[in-house]
Amino acid sequence: MTAIQSVHGRRVWDSRGNPTVEVDVRLQNGVMGRAIAPAGASRGKREAIDLRDGGSALRGKNVARAVANVNGPIAAALQGHEVSDQSALDALLIGLDPSPLKDSLGGNATVATSLAVLHAAAAAAGKPLWRHVADCYGRTPSLPLPEIQIFGGGAHAGRRVDIQDFMIMVPGAASFDEVMEVTNEVYFAAGDIMASRGNLAGVADEGGWWPLFRSNEEALETLVAAIEKAGEKPGDRVVISLDIAASEFGENGVYTLALEDRKLDSGALIDMLGGWLDAYPIASIEDPVGEDDTVGMIAFTQRYGNHVQIIGDDYLVTNAALVRNAVSDRACNCVLVKVNQAGTVSEAVDAFTAAQDAGWTAVVSARSGETEDTSIAHLSTGLGGGQLKVGSFQRSERMVKWNECLRIQDALGADAFVGGAPLAQTWWGQS
Repeated sequence: MTAIQSVHGRRVWDSRGNPTVEVDVRLQNGVMGRAIAPAGASRGKREAIDLRDGGSALRGKNVARAVANVNGPIAAALQGHEVSDQSALDALLIGLDPSPLKDSLGGNATVATSLAVLHAAAAAAGKPLWRHVADCYGRTPSLPLPEIQIFGGGAHAGRRVDIQDFMIMVPGAASFDEVMEVTNEVYFAAGDIMASRGNLAGVADEGGWWPLFRSNEEALETLVAAIEKAGEKPGDRVVISLDIAASEFGENGVYTLALEDRKLDSGALIDMLGGWLDAYPIASIEDPVGEDDTVGMIAFTQRYGNHVQIIGDDYLVTNAALVRNAVSDRACNCVLVKVNQAGTVSEAVDAFTAAQDAGWTAVVSARSGETEDTSIAHLSTGLGGGQLKVGSFQRSERMVKWNECLRIQDALGADAFVGGAPLAQTWWGQS
């Protein structure tokens, strides 16, 4: 039998040492699926919440209530149901908590359960998770192009620089393994340069270097120098990707760059970023303006959307309705897909599908508070998602996902690597 026999939640710990939720879904035939909820530091106001207990214990971050919701109403609702119908089971979860933010059950409870169901269904079918995802949603699997952090900033590095992520992509690579090789060279070249200049403070939340730069643009200059030190030509095989995370330093239309002690309105911020796009080999930029700055996002997309990938993260929070609104507004041209922003696998896939239907690209993404869970490596591959963002090239909660992609490459073959095809055609300096 492939019906659900039991659903069990427990408290485990994430990469920041904070409590989070793990769920086991066991079937009547003894097969089990397991998943863990990640947690973000930089969070959109409209994304599903992590239900925390509050109070003084564990700095208010305990998850006893979320775990109780898994072991109580969620377990009761799912027991006896066929595991293979992901959309029906996710609909049951949504029915238990129809609030947009999952503030009754907790998004951490629903996402861990939804992903565990996906794992259990794959195990019951005798398939690797990526293959089950591809078959479930009628997709052609492919290995994604990684987006890998070199410097952390913003909420991921004590706000030592205002910009949240300085990353690279290697669209000129022939395989996933080649991306890892090139990234290794660039990552450690960047660390060497920073150490020699005295501006290396350690490692940030997602494994990137924790910088002591004097300006945000100094990070870009250093990243270009690291690419060159690694023996690469910036903008050739290796390009830059930025997560501005502008909501983190913007309020009421004013953006405060604390590192540089200056304030910008939306137009001035767009001009500054446009100058960077002209000066550096930047192929992708995420949340260039704040989540409430629709006028700014439309203006940025109108000016730069024909030659740069513009990703909506806080702006879209993995919400299909917001993606469709943005398509109508001509704001962004890519969606960041974080399953825990939506709260269930089905809602995340709906957002992914809405983007693809519009001709957009998509990036499946981890969170800054991560675990050993590898679900997103399989989800990105199974959906043929194109791009994958899990953090940097250090810390095991990051590397476990990159390494899982290498194992999948062995199963699929190197030819399944999507590489930089969409970037090369549209944004990779070719338009």
